Amino acid sequence: MDFSNPASGAAERAGTYTRQLLDLLGDRDPFDVQRELVAWLRDAVADMDEESLRRREAPGKWSVLEVVGHLADTELVYRYRMRMSVAQPGEPIAGYDQDRWATGLRYNEDTVADLLAEIEFLRAANLAWVAGLTPEELGRAGVHEERGTESVEHIVKLLAAHDLVHRAQIERIKAAVL
Repeated sequence: MDFSNPASGAAERAGTYTRQLLDLLGDRDPFDVQRELVAWLRDAVADMDEESLRRREAPGKWSVLEVVGHLADTELVYRYRMRMSVAQPGEPIAGYDQDRWATGLRYNEDTVADLLAEIEFLRAANLAWVAGLTPEELGRAGVHEERGTESVEHIVKLLAAHDLVHRAQIERIKAAVL
């Protein structure tokens, strides 16, 4: 499956992209999948030096470090989306151009240790916060500008599937650069 989601076609591909993500997650518990990420990432990068972390698998593609940077910012973005949905249901939720963030925020200049620490902290905070929500709060939704109405419960599933997509991407990049 093609999980690329460039901003230029995100609105047109929104339904297909969302279905593919949910199919990938299947019947796995999204909380279990999310709890696995930090340990999985630490293990995945353990055998990589700074040069290999920054090496892109091909022109126009991301490095492992850029994927990890994206995952760190995803925690921030999804935290905002979920909190907005609970506090202000029905409000618009903006999409973002992940490629522009990767370039503009210079993910490839970060350190993997700093990014992993950021992901670890934010993921733990996000999971703890979501675990404390009531069923009614989990059902509250914002309106994503590309994908439409998304409840917090739905966002939790998308985030877990997103983890799986990027775990596979990291494995693919490692195979190409090591």
